[in-house]
Amino acid sequence: MGQNVYERAMRRIALIFAEFDNVYLSFSGGKDSGVMLNLCIEYIRKTGLKKKIGVFHMDYEVQYTETGKYIDRVFQTNRDIIEVFHICVPFKVSTCTSMHQSYWRPWDEDLRELWVRERPEGCYTQKDFPFYDREMWDYDFQLLFVQWYHNLKKANKTCCLVGIRTQESYHRWRTIHGRNRCKMFRNQKWTHPVSEDGSCCNAYVIYDWLTTDIWTANGRFGWDYNRLYDLYYQAGVPLERQRVVSPFITAAQAGLSLYRAIDPDMWGKMVCRVNGVNFTALYGHSGAVAKGKPALPEGHTWKSYMCFLLSTLPENIRSNYLQKLHVSIYFWRNKGGCLSEETIAKLRECGIRIKVMESSNYRTQKRPVRMEYQDDIDAPGFKNLPTFKRMCICILKNDHLCKYMGFSMTKKEVENRQRIIELYSKHV
Repeated sequence: MGQNVYERAMRRIALIFAEFDNVYLSFSGGKDSGVMLNLCIEYIRKTGLKKKIGVFHMDYEVQYTETGKYIDRVFQTNRDIIEVFHICVPFKVSTCTSMHQSYWRPWDEDLRELWVRERPEGCYTQKDFPFYDREMWDYDFQLLFVQWYHNLKKANKTCCLVGIRTQESYHRWRTIHGRNRCKMFRNQKWTHPVSEDGSCCNAYVIYDWLTTDIWTANGRFGWDYNRLYDLYYQAGVPLERQRVVSPFITAAQAGLSLYRAIDPDMWGKMVCRVNGVNFTALYGHSGAVAKGKPALPEGHTWKSYMCFLLSTLPENIRSNYLQKLHVSIYFWRNKGGCLSEETIAKLRECGIRIKVMESSNYRTQKRPVRMEYQDDIDAPGFKNLPTFKRMCICILKNDHLCKYMGFSMTKKEVENRQRIIELYSKHV
């Protein structure tokens, strides 16, 4: 008889503690990282292991009060086997609430009078990290913390346990199943090296759990959990949408208004903290930010509407969108995007001029298609097609990175990350 998800997770944890002399866990205060921490605590206590596990928590300042209470309970319990790294650093964090502001900074000393709460006692600040830089994003900090912690502990091998599950999104599914076998620890698909020499590794020990497994474990073993989820349930939020995330990112846009009902005291503070919070709470679930089917104003084409939207933006924000647009136009005109045969047939049916290539450098059975930008296209895979409507949606969503259009880090962002890594290496 096969093992259940609990038994498989415990087997993976046993392997991690056997193979790595330094182990820590990334803890957000959500249900997944909470269960993962409880699994590790149970393993350490049952085996009598004489070592502590690090608990790494990036504090984004603005969060539900219940999340803060839960994190405090976790940190006060099991002090004999956990080592807390409570991080309060003013790195850049993406925000979708403002057309004028693409990021904000938690714990920004320049805006101390607007903080929604004081820094917790004993937390780590920017002074504790020689690699910190004002241009650093939150994901940059996570990457560099691994090596900092590895060196701090003078470890041979360091593993960071990350609580992601493939059920949550296709992106997370690809994190596990889209890896090259040579980029895994001992051929385990739930691991991924994060340093060039392989001394530091991420492990996703609950990747195959379902949401129901999380709550079954909490109930069966009587584990503590974030009581925010009880409030979500009472507010009628479906299980699959009950998430603990930074409140200003795109994934949290539609649910931002819940703060008013669930945590009115925090709501009163956060509306002054980041630009556009109240507007997003009011209209984050509506067509005003391109939720559902966005409407084209009378007398406009999507191209002219895009130009109008761009004209309302500050110069730096407008330039960012235009740069993304120019990159996309060049890509579709000279390289082409990989499309399915169904989409190719639909484009031909619509009379759109396309040039279909026979092969691609990407690992896909789809064929690359070169074409010019269109105003709008009624075809399968709309998000993957070059249209001015798609750019309008990005602007309406305040999607400054244009993730809706499939953009990842820009060359400049990659160069900035490399510069930060090189800067850090001079301090160790």
